[in-house]
Amino acid sequence: MTILRTYARLWTDDLDQALPLLEELTGEQPHLRLAFHQVALAAIGNFLVIAGPADDLDALQATLASAGATITTPATGGPTGRFLYARHADGAEVEYVEWTPELVRDILHA
Repeated sequence: MTILRTYARLWTDDLDQALPLLEELTGEQPHLRLAFHQVALAAIGNFLVIAGPADDLDALQATLASAGATITTPATGGPTGRFLYARHADGAEVEYVEWTPELVRDILHA
C-alpha cells in the first residue's frame, strides 16, 4: 500500500471565506471539493479544509446510530471538552470532540 498524500486538517465556519488565503499561500486551487451530509470539504495543497455546523455530540450520537455506528466510549468530559469514540459500520474507529466554547473562540476564531 502506498500513501499518496497526507493532509493537515483545518476547521472553519465558512469554506468559501477560508480558501482565498490558502490559495494565495499555496499558489494552488483546490484539487478536491465536495459536500458530505452537513460538512463541506476542500483539499488544497497539503491542507484539508473542513466546514460544518458547530459540534453537538448529542445530535451526533443519533446520526451515528442511524448510520449503523457503535459508540465504543460514551460521551465523556475532558480538558478539551466532551468527546466520544465510535466504530463506523465500515469498521473505522473515530474520536469525536465537542470543544469547549473557549477553545472554539481561541482556535477557530483567532
